[in-house]
Amino acid sequence: MNCIRALGLLLLLVPGGLALADDEATKPKPLDEVAPRPKPVEAPTRQALDEAIRRGVDFLLADQNKDGSWGSAERTKDLNIYAPVPGAHHAFRSAVTAMCVSALLEVEDRRPEVSTAIDGGEKWLLENLPHLRRAEPMAIYNVWGHAYGISGLVRLYKHRSGYTDKQAEIKKQIEQQIELLGRYETANGGWGYYDFNAQTKKPSGEPTSFTTATVLVALHEATEIGIQVPQKLIDRGLATIRRQRKPDGSYVYDDYLLLMPQHPVNLPGGSSGRSQACNYTLRLYGDKRITDAVVRAWLDRLFARGMWLDIGRKRPIPHESWFAIAGYFFYYGHYYAAKCIEELPESDRAEMRGQLAHRLLPLQEKDGSWWDYPLYNYHQQYGTAFALMSLQYCRASAK
Repeated sequence: MNCIRALGLLLLLVPGGLALADDEATKPKPLDEVAPRPKPVEAPTRQALDEAIRRGVDFLLADQNKDGSWGSAERTKDLNIYAPVPGAHHAFRSAVTAMCVSALLEVEDRRPEVSTAIDGGEKWLLENLPHLRRAEPMAIYNVWGHAYGISGLVRLYKHRSGYTDKQAEIKKQIEQQIELLGRYETANGGWGYYDFNAQTKKPSGEPTSFTTATVLVALHEATEIGIQVPQKLIDRGLATIRRQRKPDGSYVYDDYLLLMPQHPVNLPGGSSGRSQACNYTLRLYGDKRITDAVVRAWLDRLFARGMWLDIGRKRPIPHESWFAIAGYFFYYGHYYAAKCIEELPESDRAEMRGQLAHRLLPLQEKDGSWWDYPLYNYHQQYGTAFALMSLQYCRASAK
């Protein structure tokens, strides 16, 4: 240690030693200059996209429950994610039902049976979302239902244009979901889905970067149809994501891991699924640091080194893969990547859309679904919804 200190002192005493620290060569290079570039790919055709999307829609139509929802607590295995009944499953079913409705609306399939499925999903959401709460003091999975519930309801609000009574009902429900998100916001701002601390009425657990991003995207969508969102929720959520952003553009998993910035899950490989959602969120709210170059660099990283997410795909234990990646980040990360692509100049989008479609199409299952993590009977539903919404964006550039 003394030798290291002596060397540091010597550098200060040597003429030009101080200038050495400020030399341009020692400064970190911009992210877009060091990010890996993906290999060029042949983008799938419009026909291939349309066929895959149709098969995905057909899967959702066949899989919808009789009550209009999607997903269930069935198909258990010896190793199951912690899910206290019944609240955890209310949360899972609410989230995946809202996502499936969103996907069916976004792909714009005009078949009558698709319209019927949307109607059934809408009815279930309006009847059940008002009753969604946390499962127990520790498990706060309901935040996912509130967030994706808002997103689904916003799309339904637009879908019901001209039906003022129905729109009023939907708007009222969105406002309630926002109130519930305010109730389940963590004491430090932002949102998480566990409280391993005091398990208080106002959750004392650590907010996660990606859950907070998911919620903030949903809240922004609500404002687009004229709904007022408490500014304090937005400000505290943005502050959460900003403090969790590392200088290299990675985002730490949650506040607890701020103290371990070099933990594998916080490195670029571990953050590849989170960085897309967090970058999109900050960009959506006008953060000038999330430039086109930053967005492009993280998309490049996702497509060039997507193997890290892919290695974790379909593994049954969360975070067991390299960089502590959990399987359920795969389609989540690619969905928010799709939204990041739409933030780039039009001239940059075609290449990125081609990369995204090239990544997702080969992963479609024989039954038309996509899935990345075995989660009771919810994984095919959310995976398919994410994939359909991602591929919908790719249609704009396909030939």
